[in-house]
Amino acid sequence: MDLIAEINASWGWIGLNATEVVGENDFGNLIVKDDESRYWRIFPEELACEIIAANRQELDLLSNDQEFLQDWNMRVLVSVAKEALGELTENKKYCFVIPASLGGEYNASNFKTIALVELIRFSGDLAHQIKDLPPGSKIKLNVE
Repeated sequence: MDLIAEINASWGWIGLNATEVVGENDFGNLIVKDDESRYWRIFPEELACEIIAANRQELDLLSNDQEFLQDWNMRVLVSVAKEALGELTENKKYCFVIPASLGGEYNASNFKTIALVELIRFSGDLAHQIKDLPPGSKIKLNVE
């Protein structure tokens, strides 16, 4: 399955109909253009996906926003992950073993590498399963 198809299969439930990936970072965050020319950001570590720009002009403004760029580049986390796990190989990304939104820590002991497609699939599917839970709910992950 190609990445666009995987994005739509895993995150389409939120209203995203992806047509193009326009950016990605080392933790598998993606900036995705949809069929209405809006731009979304997928945050696998937060189990989140949201519109960040209504059009290309807004995206261009974001690309000059230092706060956005600092968050997007995740330089400190990438440096920690690279030191602990080494350089990324082709189609691999760093990831949180336990997503931050579920209490996973922002440190090397909670980082692994994973194929980008698997990260998008896992984060979208898990986000969908927990979307209706109230904040602070306890969950149990069963990994097979």
